[in-house]
Amino acid sequence: MASDHSSAKGSATYRVWGFLSEYSLLLIIGAAIALIWANLDPHSYHALVDYNLWTNDYVGHLHHGHRELTVHYLVNDVLMAFFFAMAGKEVWEAVALQSGSLRGKKAMTPLIATIGGIVGPVAVYLGLALVMGTETYQAVRNGWAVPIATDIAFSYLVGRLVFGSGHPAVRFLLLLAIADDAAGLVILAIFYPSGELAPEWLLLSLGAAVGVYLLANWLPRYLDRGKQFRPNSTFMNKTINFWPYLIAGCASWYGFQKAGIHPALGLLPIVPTIPHAERAFGVFAEAEKYLTDLLNRIEHGLKVPVEIVLFLFGLMNAGVEFSAIGVATWLVLAGLIIGKPFGIWLLGYIAARPMGLGLPEGMKTTDLFVLGCVAAIGFTVSLFVAAVAFDPGPVQDAAKMGALFSFFAAFLSLAVGKLFAVEKRER
Repeated sequence: MASDHSSAKGSATYRVWGFLSEYSLLLIIGAAIALIWANLDPHSYHALVDYNLWTNDYVGHLHHGHRELTVHYLVNDVLMAFFFAMAGKEVWEAVALQSGSLRGKKAMTPLIATIGGIVGPVAVYLGLALVMGTETYQAVRNGWAVPIATDIAFSYLVGRLVFGSGHPAVRFLLLLAIADDAAGLVILAIFYPSGELAPEWLLLSLGAAVGVYLLANWLPRYLDRGKQFRPNSTFMNKTINFWPYLIAGCASWYGFQKAGIHPALGLLPIVPTIPHAERAFGVFAEAEKYLTDLLNRIEHGLKVPVEIVLFLFGLMNAGVEFSAIGVATWLVLAGLIIGKPFGIWLLGYIAARPMGLGLPEGMKTTDLFVLGCVAAIGFTVSLFVAAVAFDPGPVQDAAKMGALFSFFAAFLSLAVGKLFAVEKRER
């Protein structure tokens, strides 16, 4: 009997380690290397981050100058577009498909709890900044969105450790994290423009999305009406493949850049135009790899490249000297580890009880607070928001340190789970 228990425990440990290595290990390694490198030899680290790959001199109507393509820009503004496209794919599936997890009454409590997970961190961050004085508030106020983010991969991993893979709170957490990231994408686009806004350029992104949908998706299906073997759709799917969408993605990315919206979000309008199966098994589901529609094939093809991109992202953004710890560090941490749990618990409770929307069977209201502690792991997206919310300098570095320190919310979650006697349930 002890042998069986040991075997099951070893199998669970193997599954958890497999999940971590598959989705997050390269990001952790990149961040760790950056943190160590920046503290041992900051000059050489920043020389890499700011290394100029290409310079383009230009002459405009009113002025002339030059643009530089640095390693940091290549990773954060170009390559991270593929990461956000994959996140956008999960949000699109959750909202658009009939079996989507963010559709109908079953999603209402997590969605309302998500609002608490946004308002709570912002209230704590800005409230504490105000208490610290006008000068501090003015210096850090633009970083209010840094503690909003929830890292889907890390929070899902920790949620499984705290609740067990079969607990309904894990599914609730996943819905909340997806909705949280969707809100984060909207906030990034609206409140953190990458330059002077020129919204007319969004017509290029819209035109690219509509054009590729009509020509590569709708038209082949229209021509295949009444044809059993669907020759046109098959030709587009197998032979032409992803190329029209890649071209449209480049046009959309350029449109976002020229519009002044962060170009890392530039592929999002193209994601809904790609042919998709009528159902999805959900983010991180093993069965997803058996779906053969074009959108899932593209996602599978991007998996390894995106893992490398996340390694580079960690390397380019986590290089903060420990001397940079400052007020913004503690404000970001307070927003995450205080604002997130209390915000999610309060609005989740209001939705479940006074509003009568309820919780999944087997889930208690105290689980909402524990779940909020898990959702306090901002990490990847918090780092990204910190990089765009502040100009390079001590405040940005301090905010990034807060995003890095949010990883310790994992240990807080395990402790709070023990305190509230969470009943672990495995599948």
